[in-house]
Amino acid sequence: MTTRLVIPGPGRAELVEEPDAELADGQVRIATAYTGLSAGTELSFFRGTNPFLGRRFDTELRLFGDGPAADEYPVTRVGYMETGTVVESRAAGLPVGTRVAAPYGHATGYVADPTTEHVVRLPDGLDPVLGVYVAHMGPICANGVLHAAADAVGGPVRSLADGVAGRQVLVVGAGVVGLLTGLFAALHGAAEVAVVDATAQRLEVAEALGLVPVAESDAAAVLKRRWRHGPGDHGADVAFQCRGQASALALALAAVRPQGTVVDLAFYQGGAPEVRLGEEFHHNGLALRCAQIGRVPRGQAHLWDRARLSAGTVDLLDAYGPAIRKHLVTDLVPLADAPALFADLSERRRHVVQAVFAT
Repeated sequence: MTTRLVIPGPGRAELVEEPDAELADGQVRIATAYTGLSAGTELSFFRGTNPFLGRRFDTELRLFGDGPAADEYPVTRVGYMETGTVVESRAAGLPVGTRVAAPYGHATGYVADPTTEHVVRLPDGLDPVLGVYVAHMGPICANGVLHAAADAVGGPVRSLADGVAGRQVLVVGAGVVGLLTGLFAALHGAAEVAVVDATAQRLEVAEALGLVPVAESDAAAVLKRRWRHGPGDHGADVAFQCRGQASALALALAAVRPQGTVVDLAFYQGGAPEVRLGEEFHHNGLALRCAQIGRVPRGQAHLWDRARLSAGTVDLLDAYGPAIRKHLVTDLVPLADAPALFADLSERRRHVVQAVFAT
């Protein structure tokens, strides 16, 4: 039997038992070791704020509208940061004993088809806890840096460094996405990486990782005084917006230099009156790019895919693995405790940066 976390309704999370799936030709059975929590996305289902729960989504036109909801309770696949070991295999190249990462939700096991699903073989020596980043979360962040590179070069991107090397980089939001994105920028040669957040504990993590912590209060003015390029030209060369609040997007727009770019990786679940598009966005001629893991920048698909972004994540973990394990992974708890942790986080009774469930 497999134990899986499900969300049967708003404010509820529970573990259920389900029969193990049969293994077909080409498939592998994975015994999960660790599964990471992506709090922003997963709590949106727990709280009932995810737009797919209340709105129809036309997958062809890519439009939300009124009508039957695109998703509904129970939500039976929660999470996308899993790592484990192949315990049964009918797939070439993935023998029993192979350590892998794949996005399949919080569960003690899973049957995957490597020909249709993103299954990544993990290198020997990689901390298995850090393997949770390889298949999906790391590529999300790498794809944000890739979007900055595409914006900078206007043609084929050969390296993630194309958008950040030698540049002053701002990251808004010191959650997992923001901190990993900041480390990607540092790894690829950014002149300086500043991270803005309102929470002192998260800024301490940013500093421990070698990034420049900046308190949210008056951050745009602080950074524009710090980064001067010329008369009337102050601020970040590129900003990565990684916090799902309109005020954070407004801050990112305010803090970039004229004609700078904000790459947005955040997941917004409400309106955005604080953005005030008639101010910096308009008068400084800014660009706003949305980076989502569902697609790489236009024109880059022949050079970049999920596998290459995962390989870039492994490079990041090679460079910063011990620091990430020490400072970013703040909570390692049994999967049995997951329902209680969901409730505590939703009610803000507990603060984590990265929680990882051990099966």
